[in-house]
Amino acid sequence: MTMNTSASFSTCDFCDAHKADDSGDFRVLAPVFKDFGGRTSFHGQVLTVKCYQDNSHVKKAVESDGLGRVLVVDGAGCLQRALLGGNLAAAAARHGWAGVVVYGCVRDLSEISVLPMGIRALALNPMPTVRADQGQTGVTVLVQGTLVHTGDWLYADSDGMVLSRHALHIS
Repeated sequence: MTMNTSASFSTCDFCDAHKADDSGDFRVLAPVFKDFGGRTSFHGQVLTVKCYQDNSHVKKAVESDGLGRVLVVDGAGCLQRALLGGNLAAAAARHGWAGVVVYGCVRDLSEISVLPMGIRALALNPMPTVRADQGQTGVTVLVQGTLVHTGDWLYADSDGMVLSRHALHIS
């Protein structure tokens, strides 16, 4: 698994190819996320974190080898605190994460917007989290009604984000 951000793909093409797939192997994330990172197109295998107003598990994840993966953080859609900021996003970029998708908030826009990775979240909020080592890593999460599993593949571009249980062909 390597980071390949130069590959070309289209989430619309993936949706055209999988529009009749009702197996649950191919899913589309709800179009509620905003783009905050330095790359609008990114993809990789997923690692999940589930947490609420505590980014301890996010910190542990982004400080580990990303191997071109995408961290999907289920922050329960909470808008009161940011689960990712400039320091943790910079750590993610240094450790080879292709992207971070936060079902919640991020902060430090001037810092995260220039990083060579994708960052999507619901909104910005300057309030940091507490760190009490609460949360779970590698569990199945529910993001806006869509199941996300560690090991899924996430593809994001300017049209949206899709998930697949298996890697999809890209050019």
